[in-house]
Amino acid sequence: MTDVLGPDDLGAGLGERATLVQFSSAFCAPCRATRRVLGDVARMVDGVAHIEIDAEANLPLVRRLDVTGTPTVLVLDAAGRVVRRASGAPRRADVIAALGAAVR
Repeated sequence: MTDVLGPDDLGAGLGERATLVQFSSAFCAPCRATRRVLGDVARMVDGVAHIEIDAEANLPLVRRLDVTGTPTVLVLDAAGRVVRRASGAPRRADVIAALGAAVR
């Protein structure tokens, strides 16, 4: 079964075309770089939102999605289905390519 996430899960609305969900923690240096990359891509691509979630403050969601480290990035389609998942700081080109699976 594919995980489906909505505003109640994420604490923010989904993007019109796709959503980049980033799980971060307070002292995670790669999380800061990930925040910049995902924010830049969300500003570049119409209808894409970036939501950052504090992993420590959202343990039930972290457990539900089996997030084992930060940063973890989920790419959601317009309906909130998880279509891609990655751990570690992503490259901008990889994020743009992953959006291709979400944006139809």
